[in-house]
Amino acid sequence: MSERSPAPGGLDLVQALVNTVDLESGADSLDTAEGRARFGIAEGEVDEARELRESLRVALLAHAGHPPHRAVTPLGELLAAAPLVLTVAASDGSAALAPADPRPLLSRVAAAVAESLIAGTWMRLKACEAAECHWAYYDRSPAGRGRWCSMQVCGARAKMRRYRGKGAS
Repeated sequence: MSERSPAPGGLDLVQALVNTVDLESGADSLDTAEGRARFGIAEGEVDEARELRESLRVALLAHAGHPPHRAVTPLGELLAAAPLVLTVAASDGSAALAPADPRPLLSRVAAAVAESLIAGTWMRLKACEAAECHWAYYDRSPAGRGRWCSMQVCGARAKMRRYRGKGAS
């Protein structure tokens, strides 16, 4: 849906996961072997991946000041089950949080969220205001007040609805 560039760092994983479903058409790439392989999840792990995806979407909607699109398991509860370890590079002493087991999607998402908290980028990953979209995007606007994944699509639709609504009054 969006022409925006991927989120920085590990947030690109979160953005990509949230954007695995097109809410308007219902197409879900997690329904395909290729879509599941992209995230390293088995067919039997799809329900958990979808639960994580929708909990992330609710958090991203909150980042943009929007109410939840539906009831979900709180993201904090899900991420609490993902053990992280502190790694320290011998070469330069730099430290990072990493998944204790890099295979599970939940652990990789938890590490990405932790990384983005440290970098100060977590709150800039948002979900589009448009109810038929809710696409994840990284808000690069100077004030951090972006509302739509695409000004040309969702933003233009919202402005047109608002314009038409004023004419009907």
